Amino acid sequence: MGHLKAIFRVTLLLIGLLAGWVGTAVANNEAVRFSENVNLSLRRTVHQLLRANGDSISAIPPITQADANTFSVRMEHMFDYDKLPQLLQQSFDAYHLDRPYSVTVLDCDSGEVRLGYQFLDLKQPGGVPCQSRARAEGCYVLQVRFTPETTKAKSVGNAWLFVSFGGTLAALGFIAWNRSRHKKVREAALEHAPVPDSRLAFGHSWLDITNQLLYNSKTTQTLTFREAKLLALFVRNANQVLERDLILKSVWEDEGVTVGRSVDVFVSRLRKLLAPDTQVKITAIHGVGYKMEVHS
Repeated sequence: MGHLKAIFRVTLLLIGLLAGWVGTAVANNEAVRFSENVNLSLRRTVHQLLRANGDSISAIPPITQADANTFSVRMEHMFDYDKLPQLLQQSFDAYHLDRPYSVTVLDCDSGEVRLGYQFLDLKQPGGVPCQSRARAEGCYVLQVRFTPETTKAKSVGNAWLFVSFGGTLAALGFIAWNRSRHKKVREAALEHAPVPDSRLAFGHSWLDITNQLLYNSKTTQTLTFREAKLLALFVRNANQVLERDLILKSVWEDEGVTVGRSVDVFVSRLRKLLAPDTQVKITAIHGVGYKMEVHS
């Protein structure tokens, strides 16, 4: 029996290592394909923008990639910003790019943000900010930043296609050897399973709870665990008064001991983080608590 257990353990270890190696290769290939598709999408968009300006001969500038999720292209002359959102989305659709993104238009010399929006604005009644406003001629950089993508289950599934037969045999043997242990491991795995990726949209911003990221048309900010938890509570109860005791219980209860001043400190932090979004405001209700006001 001891030899049998050792064989099962070694088999499972080898299968795990092989699956991890294949999964990494699949993930790397997907990242390369994503980068290529974004590159082609931006080149298609720039081509359409140049044609809209009556330019059919200028060379399309190279697309630069700052990191895995940020891409930019230099535009020597001001393009038709009003046409950008629709043309860019059409290009992304053509190359099957469906990840959330934000767009900023930067001054070539100063690097200052002159225009910008994020993908949720396309569905807002008011449309994309700053459309139809006068814009000065000059050199600009069109930058697109995509939301960092979490590991997809399908990548792991593709990896396991290479080892499913051996994995099935090993799993069946392991279950036969010790059913009770297998049951405990499975229950523990279910108990500690990660919460699925969740995104909350509000105003001109949206919150990625899983990655603790706050996005708006101008910035991407990383939140602490408590900041993300408190902001999620406000967003889920937008335009409603939340009592201080309810906030403490919902956000700090797991610490065992709570301090009332913590709410004020963290609300102050959130106000600074949300300052770029004029449609969102956290108001203190004297003697009661706080209310997040979200205007459409």
